[in-house]
Amino acid sequence: MNTERPLRSQEWFAGNDLNAFIHRSWMKNQGIPDRMFDGRPVIGICNTWSELTPCNAHFRDLAEQVRLGVIEAGGFPVEFPVTSLGETIIRPTTMLYRNLVSMDVEESIRANPIDGVVLLCGCDKTTPALLMGAASCDIPTIVVSGGPMLSGRHEGRTIGSGTSVFAMSEAVRAGTMSECAFRAAESATSRSPGHCNTMGTASTMASIAEALGLALPGNAAIPAVDSRRRVHARDSGVRIVEMVAEDLRMSKVVTRESFENAIRVNAAIGGSTNAVVHLLALAGRLELPLEMADFAEQTRNIPLLVDLMPSGRYLMEDFYYAGGLPAVLAELGDLLHTDARTVTGRTLGENVESAPIWNEEVIRRREKPLQVDAGTTVLTGNLAPNGAVIKTSAASPHLLRHVGRAVVFHGIDDFRARIDAPDLDIEPDDVIVLIGAGPIGAPGMPEVGNLPLPRRLLERGVTDMVRISDARMSGTAYGTVVLHVAPEAAAGGPLALVRDGDRIELDIPGSALQLHVDADELCRRRAALAPAAEAPAGGYLRLFVDHVLQADRGVDFDFLVGKRGTTVLGDNH
Repeated sequence: MNTERPLRSQEWFAGNDLNAFIHRSWMKNQGIPDRMFDGRPVIGICNTWSELTPCNAHFRDLAEQVRLGVIEAGGFPVEFPVTSLGETIIRPTTMLYRNLVSMDVEESIRANPIDGVVLLCGCDKTTPALLMGAASCDIPTIVVSGGPMLSGRHEGRTIGSGTSVFAMSEAVRAGTMSECAFRAAESATSRSPGHCNTMGTASTMASIAEALGLALPGNAAIPAVDSRRRVHARDSGVRIVEMVAEDLRMSKVVTRESFENAIRVNAAIGGSTNAVVHLLALAGRLELPLEMADFAEQTRNIPLLVDLMPSGRYLMEDFYYAGGLPAVLAELGDLLHTDARTVTGRTLGENVESAPIWNEEVIRRREKPLQVDAGTTVLTGNLAPNGAVIKTSAASPHLLRHVGRAVVFHGIDDFRARIDAPDLDIEPDDVIVLIGAGPIGAPGMPEVGNLPLPRRLLERGVTDMVRISDARMSGTAYGTVVLHVAPEAAAGGPLALVRDGDRIELDIPGSALQLHVDADELCRRRAALAPAAEAPAGGYLRLFVDHVLQADRGVDFDFLVGKRGTTVLGDNH
C-alpha cells in the first residue's frame, strides 16, 4: 500500500545499501517474503501478553487477529512485547511500574521501523502505560482492549471480581461467612479469560480509550471470550493501516475536548478514581492542559447512567448486552463534544448515532439516572491543598457530610498490625487516616486506600466509615474513601501533621476536606517532624523516588512529560 507521505519504516528497508540489506536479510529469516518490503506500512502490535498477567493471558489470539487484519489491509504486521503489569500478582503495586512500561513502549516504537501501532491493553495499568508511551512518539495509534471476564456465578448468585471479593472478605472478618465458603468462591469469580468484570480500573480505562476516540466503537465492553472481540481486533488491524495512510496520529485525534469527554463519560459509567491520575499523565504526554480542578468542573451535573458494580448491581457482560459504551455516549448526547475526532475518521457523534439501549435497568435514560450528579469529586482544603478525590457514587449517603475524630496509621504495615486490635480506640463516627502511602512514601502509591474496617466494628454491623489517605484504591472497591491527597505526607503535605483525636471535616457537596487544627499548632508539628526517610540507594526505585510527580500531576516522571516524536537520536545509519 503506497502513501504520499514517506513512511519511516522505509528508512530501514528501502534501498540497496548495506544497512537496508542487513535489515531485510535478518527479517527474512522468519520467512518474510521480499514483497513485504515494497513500501507497505509496518504496523507494530504492542503486546502485553503474560502468564503472570491473567487478565491478558489470551492476548496471543488477539494479536493473531490483529495481524490478519493488517495483512488484509495491505500492511506488514510485526508483533513486539513490552513489560506486562498484572495487578493481581505484582508486588508491591503495578503503579510503581506504569511509567517504566511507558518508557518501554516509547523506546520500542522509536527505535524500530514502525509506522503505526496497535496497543493490546487489558489489566489496569497496561492501558495508561501503553497510551502514555505511544503519545510521546505520536504516531497513528489504535487501542484493542482484551475485554472483561464473564460474570461470576456462585451458589445461585452473581458475583463480581473485586467488588464481591472485598465484600466477602469483610463478611469473613465479621464472622458471617466461613473461610471454606470464601475459598469455594475463587473459581466461580474468575471463570473465563479477561479482565475484571466490574467497572474497575481495567473496564474504566477501556471505556476511557473509546471515549477519547482511540478505539473502535464497542471496545470497552465486548466480553473477552465473545467471538465479536476477535472481530473487533481484526477490524482494528484493518483500520490502523488506513490510519497510517491518512497520517491520523494520536495528537490529531485527542484534543482538550476529548479529555473533557473522557472525564464526563467516567462520571456517567461510575468509573474508577484511578482514571484521574492516568488522564492527567496522558494529557501531560500530549502537552494538553488538564488539571485536577477540571475533573470537578467537567463532571458537574453529569448523571450516573450505568448500574454496574461497584456503584450498582450489574457487571460488564450485562453492560455489553445492554448496548455498551456506544449507548451511553448516545444517551449523553449534547453533554459531550460530539464533534470530537476518533480513529474511525468520523466524529464521536457519528460513531454512535442512534446507538440503542437494550436494557434500561443496566443503562439508564438521562431522565431516570441512578444519581443526578455522581462524578468524581475533587476536594480541597487545608488537609489537601493541591486536591484529593472521592468517588461520589460509591460513598454512603449518610457520610457525604461528616465530622469525626482522626485515628491515624503510619503506613500500611502499622495499619495491618493494629486495625483488629481489641484495645484500638475507634468508633464508627471516627475517620481512619493512613499516612505514607503516596507516590514517594510507599513508594508507588498502592491500592490500599480502601482500608478494611476494624473487625469489632464489622461485628457490630458497621459497613462504612470515612477513610482518608495519599494512596489509591482499586477501581472495583467502594465506600466513603478519600484518595490521592496531594501533596502526600512524604512530600511534606499536611497529611503528615494529622494526630489521633484531631477533628476532620469531609464535605462532599461543598468539595472540602478540612483539618480543624489551628495554623500555629500545625507549624509546631511541622517543626517537630522526623527527617524524611533516606531514598533507596539505587536501581529503579531510586529513579522513581527522585523523579515522580505528585498525584495532582498524574504521578508521571518529570522527565517524561511531553512529546518527543520518533526521531532516533544518535542514529548513524
